[in-house]
Parts: sequence; structure tokens; C-alpha cells
Amino acid sequence: MLNDLAMRIRFTIEQRHLTDGSGKPIDAETVSFHNCDAESADEAVRLFVRNDHAEVLGNILKFPGFQAVATVRKTSGVYTLQVSPASQRRIPIR
Repeated sequence: MLNDLAMRIRFTIEQRHLTDGSGKPIDAETVSFHNCDAESADEAVRLFVRNDHAEVLGNILKFPGFQAVATVRKTSGVYTLQVSPASQRRIPIR
């Protein structure tokens, strides 16, 4: 029965604030970390963007090993997201 369930990976999303809402660079380096359960790094970015009311600028760059990088825009500014697996453990979807 477990094999019939879709599997997800827990990802850590590092969010770096690049510019403020008016497009000016941020002086202090502001970094925050978030967790997301998804089937791929691409899906993790899309879920984070949807939940954070943001939009992806350009393409989501995918790398081997379930990693991705994306640039997103929110009302508070522009951010870079770096997505990587938090662990090798897969989590069954119930």
C-alpha cells in the first residue's frame, strides 16, 4: 500500500532579500529559511511562491540532486530562493 502513495521530499528554502519594493538594493543581508514538502525542487518553489503571494521572475533553474534557484518578486521587493533537500528521507502523502 505504501508504494501506491506519492512520495515527497522535505526541502529547505533559503530566501535572500535583494531589493526593496522600489527596486533599491537592500543594505543589510537579510536571509530567512523555510521548509516545504514537495515531489521536486521545482514544485517546492511553486508552492512557496503561491503561499507567499509572489511571482517567479524568469525561469526556475534546476540542478542535479533536487536543487533549484529562482528569483521572485513580492510587494516587499525581489528575493532569490535557493532550494535544497533538507534530508534524504521521503515522506509519504496520506
